[in-house]
Amino acid sequence: MSGVVGIVGLGIMGGAMARNLVQGGWTVLGFDTSAARSAELAGDGVRVCADVASLAAQCELILTSLPTARAVRATAEAIAAAGVGRRVVIEASTLALEDKMAFAEVLQAAGHVALDCPTSGTGAQAAAGDLVIYASGDAEAIAAMRPCCAMFSRAVHDVGAYGNGTKMKYVANLLVAIHNVASAEAMVLGMKSGLDPAQLAELIAGGAGTSRIWELRAPMMAANAYLPATMKVDIWQKDMDVIGRYATSLGVPTPTFSATIPIYAAAQAQGHGAEDTASVCAVLEQMGAVTRQN
Repeated sequence: MSGVVGIVGLGIMGGAMARNLVQGGWTVLGFDTSAARSAELAGDGVRVCADVASLAAQCELILTSLPTARAVRATAEAIAAAGVGRRVVIEASTLALEDKMAFAEVLQAAGHVALDCPTSGTGAQAAAGDLVIYASGDAEAIAAMRPCCAMFSRAVHDVGAYGNGTKMKYVANLLVAIHNVASAEAMVLGMKSGLDPAQLAELIAGGAGTSRIWELRAPMMAANAYLPATMKVDIWQKDMDVIGRYATSLGVPTPTFSATIPIYAAAQAQGHGAEDTASVCAVLEQMGAVTRQN
């Protein structure tokens, strides 16, 4: 099954979604503020639009994958101001819950349907169609958008009322934050012990200590290669802040999650902001005075 979909935000995640949709036979219209990203995706078969309004005029189904609350709000306002008929807008970004609610309010006031559908997975998983989607909002609209999301995900879960998707994503990303630093810690222990990092990545993946994050990120850590990023440290910092503030608002203790915060901050400070979050391994290597054997 194929159709027409608009994607606003053609970065790591949105770009991977767009490519999978094109390969699946969908007509994909895209918009991004970056001319370079737009040109790259145009080369992959995406029809690039001049602005959000022109995209909205041509697509009844729109997906947004954006890095900031400001960008998400501006997109909602542009769709609302476009003067088009009812649109279903899938918001796939990770944001504060209040920003998700504001997004829905703007669109609903203009007669549109907003769905809160954050994704669980890295950019590499997005490229492989291996994302999990936590969909929340109108059940009929979620059912209707499933064929689209099936092009870049392995599962779409309807988790109920609008906003539940974001809450589920907070839980998932809390664990990702912990598993990523735990993987780096284990890798550094192994390297400081004189073990081969490539062998570490392979053998731990086959044992009880593995995790999806180890399997995705340990090969990057072993190779000491953090580009291209599947999740940039500087974007991850935003997600960490959102999760921490939400947990605090509920009075939930997060001692393990909180212990990872200075490690990610150090990665940012040491110049790894544009690199993959697996680069926390480099931070721990420096702290542990690890010398790699070339």
